[in-house]
Amino acid sequence: MKIGLFYASSTCYTEIVAEKIQAFIGDDLVDIYNIKETGLSQIKDYDIVIFGISTWDYGELQEDWGALWSEVSALEVSGKIIAIFGLGDQQGYGDWFIDAVGMLHDELCAQSPTFVGKWPVQGYEFGASKALCADKQHFLGLAIDEDSQYELTDERIETWCLQILDEIQSHL
Repeated sequence: MKIGLFYASSTCYTEIVAEKIQAFIGDDLVDIYNIKETGLSQIKDYDIVIFGISTWDYGELQEDWGALWSEVSALEVSGKIIAIFGLGDQQGYGDWFIDAVGMLHDELCAQSPTFVGKWPVQGYEFGASKALCADKQHFLGLAIDEDSQYELTDERIETWCLQILDEIQSHL
């Protein structure tokens, strides 16, 4: 089981989270790619993919994701297992908290991949988010807030990694 982890990072926080996920799951199981350097073409080499994306300002995509956004809907993800983690600021931009997770999820949905890694909204205070599941009790992926809840990041990453590994196993 090889996992491709694809992320982009302007301020290094998404990169740090990606590296922590890789370290927790195992360097031997997770290949990590900064899409600014590699693009998205290597996604085809993986049946299991983790995406890392951050939301900027008023619900905007991180610049490297924005530059490649037109390629996202054309990715071949049918039959793949996908998990998404996102970074955002629930206090400063609470009406757009991790919106990019929802935007990425929606772009990939058309090909009906298997999504894993829904994350509970308990413990977060935000006004709105495009990353909310229909039940409004979960996000479509892991929510990280390095601005106001950095002390919870490591525990959230570890819990989510165990969760997605369990969910991946059940889909194999």
